Amino acid sequence: MSGRLGDIAHIGNVELLTPELEGSVWFFTEILGLTEVGREGDSVLLRTFDDYERTSVILTPHDQPGIRRSSLRASSPEALDRRIEAIRAAGGDGSWEEGRAGMGRTFVTVDPDGHEFGLYVDTEWYVAPEELRPSLKNQPQAKPNRGVGVRRLDHLNFLGADVLANAEFHEHVLGAMPTEEIKLDSGRVAARWLTYSNKSYDVVYTEDWTGSQGRLHHIAFATDERTDILRAADLCIDQGVVIETGPHKHAIQQTFFLYVWEPGGNRIELCNPLTRLVLAPDWKLVTWTESERRKGQAWGLKTIDSFHTVGTPPVSGDGAR
Repeated sequence: MSGRLGDIAHIGNVELLTPELEGSVWFFTEILGLTEVGREGDSVLLRTFDDYERTSVILTPHDQPGIRRSSLRASSPEALDRRIEAIRAAGGDGSWEEGRAGMGRTFVTVDPDGHEFGLYVDTEWYVAPEELRPSLKNQPQAKPNRGVGVRRLDHLNFLGADVLANAEFHEHVLGAMPTEEIKLDSGRVAARWLTYSNKSYDVVYTEDWTGSQGRLHHIAFATDERTDILRAADLCIDQGVVIETGPHKHAIQQTFFLYVWEPGGNRIELCNPLTRLVLAPDWKLVTWTESERRKGQAWGLKTIDSFHTVGTPPVSGDGAR
């Protein structure tokens, strides 16, 4: 069974691992403006203000930073069944777990690189308490009065030993559509961007120059406006949050960006991609060459070397800060 666009509706949430739990909670609540909605065991549950589901991010204490699981919501029970059948038909495996953080029963599997994904359909819709109730009934929660006030968890970028194999898992098994890619002169695909819906991208795989498997490059949160990212840069500098690169504009996908390191050691992107949608059902994959990528980002900023090697969990010799 091949992929089917629309069976996966969107990214539901991510579980991040952190060796500095309280520092990470501070960053996500006071810098990004997320709301803490509960604790399950040692994990802290957080949400962006415009997410209809209860949870956007799960922070779990661990001896190293990284990502434990990315959860994807299916569009219907039938769509979930189709994706599970496709996983098994492709030779993959998985198992059912009881849901957590507001999710229903979840089917857990992995991509070829070992990144863990949870597929689910039943979910708890968020109901704001009185003090967080919005003035407009079509918004789940009032906008936060602190930090950047990011709108949503936007996309996930994984480091991979084999970009093409991982990207094709999402395309042919989970039903994503590739939108842009980087192809080296050798013919090897060094990065690929994919979408589950009409966003320009939801999941990205970029080549891990260390040859490692299963690592995270970054998770990204969308802002309302570009000016929010400029404000975020000032806020991060004032509060001692390390900026890795930006603000600037990507050439690929045209996203306005800022990359920072949260206290637990995970790379976080603040982005403003809201103006780009992929509406064409027969979208033609955009391929960028090595020479085009050497020109840098949209306005000439060169891609920093750490983008190709530094991820979480850290590995020996990756040049991590």
